[in-house]
Amino acid sequence: MGSRLKMVSNEQRIFSTLASKIPVVELIYIIRSIRRNWYRVITLAQQIRRTGMAAYSFLSTYFYSPTLPPRLPSPNRLLHSTLPLSRSLAHRNLRCTCIVASLRQNAHGNHSPAPESANCSTSKKFLDSFVVFITSVALSVSIFVTDLDSAAAFVVTPSKKLQTDELATVRLFQDNTPSVVYITNLASRQDAFTLDVLEVPQGSGSGFVWDKKGHIVTNYHVIRGASDLRVTLADQTTYDAKVVGFDQDKDVAVLRIDAPKDKLRPIPVGVSADLLVGQKVYAIGNPFGLDHTLTTGVISGLRREISSAATGRPIQDVIQTDAAINPGNSGGPLLDSSGNLIGINTAIYSPSGASSGVGFSIPVDTVGGIVDQLVQFGKVTRPILGIKFAPDQSVEQLGVSGVLVLDAPPNGPAGKAGLLSTKRDSYGRLILGDIITSVNGKKVVNGSDLYRILDQCKVGETVTVEVLRGDHVEKIPVVLEPKADES
Repeated sequence: MGSRLKMVSNEQRIFSTLASKIPVVELIYIIRSIRRNWYRVITLAQQIRRTGMAAYSFLSTYFYSPTLPPRLPSPNRLLHSTLPLSRSLAHRNLRCTCIVASLRQNAHGNHSPAPESANCSTSKKFLDSFVVFITSVALSVSIFVTDLDSAAAFVVTPSKKLQTDELATVRLFQDNTPSVVYITNLASRQDAFTLDVLEVPQGSGSGFVWDKKGHIVTNYHVIRGASDLRVTLADQTTYDAKVVGFDQDKDVAVLRIDAPKDKLRPIPVGVSADLLVGQKVYAIGNPFGLDHTLTTGVISGLRREISSAATGRPIQDVIQTDAAINPGNSGGPLLDSSGNLIGINTAIYSPSGASSGVGFSIPVDTVGGIVDQLVQFGKVTRPILGIKFAPDQSVEQLGVSGVLVLDAPPNGPAGKAGLLSTKRDSYGRLILGDIITSVNGKKVVNGSDLYRILDQCKVGETVTVEVLRGDHVEKIPVVLEPKADES
């Protein structure tokens, strides 16, 4: 009894010493961890208690009952005493039991029937203490080294069951993420002190793999002004990209990288002609440099019109969506619920520059024809009149409706056909040029109308341009020519 009280007092002194050395913050953290994992802690404590009781019973039987012959516990008894433990822990306890039993046999074998002397008694006590110490260490090691998965097996956690629409969204993201890339725009800058030329990132955006040949489709404003471009795939491998071609009017560009075909997964291309308002859409991109971000929404409008950021030329039949599109999402794909490409995320309507629930995507039907021309010819062949016209606000101030011709170069289609440009006379007075009111019988009210009509024409086609010249109307045939190459 006295030895047990002594052991309790020693344990209290040890625990009080440890408690005085543990900081308050760590103590609070330990308490919170225990509260969060109380199922696992209770289960582990039960295992330790049962193991300790079994060990105590075993030791008291074999060390404090010398009249009983040394024997090993039966397998059934060992199994029932350590039932909650894992199989690995049972094997370790069995090995420890065998070691203790063998040591106890050696201890009994070393005892002689002759009367014990003082030295033998001291050796026996030392041997018993040593065996108890070794057994305690072995049991402690077997408990704390054992994986906690055996204890976690007794904790019943509810399985995470996703709804059907959630599973479809997760599968869509996993299937299409490898097709989305991250594009870094690098610009050359010269150091003011060392005069060294450095490449500085000036912007970033998104894109997607078009085919197995390494063609990447993105927005033109993502790569505008770049001296070097880098494309990062879904597996974080980076490749230098070359510009195949671009269309400033439609804000589309095509890049090319030399990557292995097994790393390129082209995105499935859909159709944008049969879209409906209210249809679910998904946008994948890299907003603010955060790679592969998914946002969801619906189609909130169709057949919108926005202006190209580079040339101001209108882009028709644009898709409006409330899916969050932030800086860095530009050039990324807009997908339908089947995971097919229906548009390229290109712009947002927001005074602050962040997503405000109104985003715009160029329809895939428009993008497909542009990409095919850029891949095949490196440029888009689009017909032009070859004129420069005044802003719409200036024409409205004159009280007329149409497009005022400011300049018609003599070597351009309009100049060859005889359209007059705006000029000043010898006294400095302004003489207005021709005002285009219709093309092929279609009324022209502003510059957007003129661009829209020309997009429906082909190079080499002859169109009838109706102009207001002075106080009378004239109809002039003009042969459309391709747009000049852009560097």
